[in-house]
Amino acid sequence: MKVLGIGNAIVDVLCRVNDQFLEKNSLTKSTMKLVDEKEFKKLLSLVKTEETVSGGSIANSIVGLSQLDNSVGFIGKINDDELGKKYEQGLIKENVAYHYLKKKESLPTGTCLILITPDSERTMCTFLGTAGKINENDIDPQVIKNSEIIFLEGYLWDKGDPKKAFEKAIKFSQKVAMSLSDLFCVERHKKDFLDLVINRIDIVFANEQEILSLTNSKSFSEVISFSKTLKKTIVITRGDKGAISIHEGQINECLAEQNLSIVDLTGAGDLFAAGYLHGYINNFSQEQCLLQGTNLSAKIIQKIGARI
Repeated sequence: MKVLGIGNAIVDVLCRVNDQFLEKNSLTKSTMKLVDEKEFKKLLSLVKTEETVSGGSIANSIVGLSQLDNSVGFIGKINDDELGKKYEQGLIKENVAYHYLKKKESLPTGTCLILITPDSERTMCTFLGTAGKINENDIDPQVIKNSEIIFLEGYLWDKGDPKKAFEKAIKFSQKVAMSLSDLFCVERHKKDFLDLVINRIDIVFANEQEILSLTNSKSFSEVISFSKTLKKTIVITRGDKGAISIHEGQINECLAEQNLSIVDLTGAGDLFAAGYLHGYINNFSQEQCLLQGTNLSAKIIQKIGARI
């Protein structure tokens, strides 16, 4: 395989709400909040579902790569329940090799309530279910070794079993890409993430907010200086300012597409990463990698959901 994704296998439930709904339920716009099953069901009872699709940040990226005719796979933990079966079928339909054998678990398949406000921002409430229980036994070293790049998500990192799974995957990998995923994740795991970025990850995806937090930078120029000291590829999305990569000490930039009819920002970063990695594994220039990411991201934000 060209790229093997390892992440939370989550079924997305998309709904439209107003800003007052977020305020009333103490939710911070544009972030992800982990909730238990009780809170998830309570929130779900208050909204009208528009669409239910297989999701998860890295899985979205992997599907995007598959749609660009790359050989890809995914590892993510599901239960042998109705949502789990739908999730697996969704990946197989997209020609993604699913390297996880589902079985009966004590927790249901993970679910994410994606709340879309009128400004097209998305706020996520995630009940991880069994997805958050991934462990080192779920990682097959041979599958890792047979992949040119493994792609990990910050959402997956947590103390205990998920951390062990993460570390086992890195141990047997040829090259590692990772998404910082969310400001919530960065602030929760800052010390661990910084160690990963400096010492163990080859390609890092982040948005401007996340990388500023990770590096405790007061300005974007400080982020650039930090990134140049690393012999890594740091890829940063900056919203309407476009995207930038720092690769082998060189800065490369791509402008954001203009005059888009933005409907839903869900999956913008996921599909950007898919486009960039498509360029990377096919030996495109850095400018072309960024352009591929920007084009795919522009497509996804003009529709509901994170799958093209």
